[in-house]
Amino acid sequence: MLTVEPYRAALQPIWDAQVRAARNGVFLFERGYMDYHADRFVDGSLMVFDGAEVVAALPAHRIGDDWVSHGGLTFGGLLMHPDTGAQSVLTIFDVLVHALRERGARRLVYKPVPHIFHRQPSEDDLYALHRLGARTVRVDLSTTVDLARRPSLAKGRRHALSKARRAGVVVRESDDYPAFWTLLEGVLADRHGSAPTHRLDEITLLAQRFPQICLFGAYADAADGGELLAGAVVYRYDGVLHTQYLASSAAGRDVGALDAVIAYLLDDSADGCRWLSFGVSTVDQGRTLNTGLVGQKEMFGGRSTVLQTLELDLQTDIGVR
Repeated sequence: MLTVEPYRAALQPIWDAQVRAARNGVFLFERGYMDYHADRFVDGSLMVFDGAEVVAALPAHRIGDDWVSHGGLTFGGLLMHPDTGAQSVLTIFDVLVHALRERGARRLVYKPVPHIFHRQPSEDDLYALHRLGARTVRVDLSTTVDLARRPSLAKGRRHALSKARRAGVVVRESDDYPAFWTLLEGVLADRHGSAPTHRLDEITLLAQRFPQICLFGAYADAADGGELLAGAVVYRYDGVLHTQYLASSAAGRDVGALDAVIAYLLDDSADGCRWLSFGVSTVDQGRTLNTGLVGQKEMFGGRSTVLQTLELDLQTDIGVR
């Protein structure tokens, strides 16, 4: 008999264990990451139990009568145990829908974990939502390099790397988040009129909690006090290296410093990874593609991966059929 319980702090060890075991779990779903911005969201996370054993978890927050999985993260979705098969996932969704309707939920907004982040194939949730009548309401385009079948760099990227080598640019791992954040904030404000998703204190806290978060910088020379020209904050998942933030100064652009950082990630930091993820190049709810940005990513051998958002109307007469 499956039961659904809302997440509460006392369940954190069980929740985190489920995240680490799930075939589509990533460290973003651990409570130490999710709860850094708990003051901005009304948590609506749910856990599905078979007796005393947790079999699935849904990271989510509430906006009025809507359940969103998860608006504060790049994606969300049902976290499925390796031993849970397709038929069981159909049953789990049926139970979840009933539990959400009992809680007065009007709609489930669902952002599944993209396939490149799966530890094992885990698209049972997409099938279950199709059966329930969910519709796709947004598609964002991300760019991913297949490191096992990486094509040659485009001519322009090879030229930029040659400039970086001639200029003596050195790439190394760093913990100087303040210097990089000053650079990043300036670039985003000047070139895009925006700001980083994370504040400096937030990314510093998360990097302390999760060794999977790293900063790589390109410097004007090998000395410890060399000028930071470009950098990347990287999230390392099981099998995926993801560039969460990229930025280069004007001086860095002149010498191809960011190209040197990305080449370093491709050649020296991707051990054990199948994919390098550059993130999305779309805005306006996925309707507009930044062709210049996606073109730059494709010059490193990247090709397209989609991030979906689905909506399930919970007020209709639905059920897994």
